[in-house]
Amino acid sequence: EMQLVESGGGLVQPGGSLRLSCVASGFSFSKHALGWVRQAPGKGLEYVSHINDRGDVPYYADSVKGRFTVSRDNIKNTLYLELNNVNTEDTAMYYCSKRSPDCSGRPCYTYPRALRGRGTQVTVSN
Repeated sequence: EMQLVESGGGLVQPGGSLRLSCVASGFSFSKHALGWVRQAPGKGLEYVSHINDRGDVPYYADSVKGRFTVSRDNIKNTLYLELNNVNTEDTAMYYCSKRSPDCSGRPCYTYPRALRGRGTQVTVSN
């Protein structure tokens, strides 16, 4: 069974940092691009970032570019998202996402057919 398990969320002050992790199992981790999406209260899923299978080409939404860093460890089957200089608009549930094989492009990570974990909550507040 394919599975994604996120961790690392929590309460952080504006301007602070946090690192999220996502451990994958049940599929060949190193053969798939993986991404992060988030959902703020009362809003839909928003694409955040993704990275190619080798881990050398990252992509970011404009809203997080320059502040967030995506990376992966293909030995540990783990995807990471480092959040820096966070603000209140970054408050959301963050999900690791594996897009459906027949879908290409950033929006695919938010589609219902994408595999996602249960998420990890990030709250930015004083």
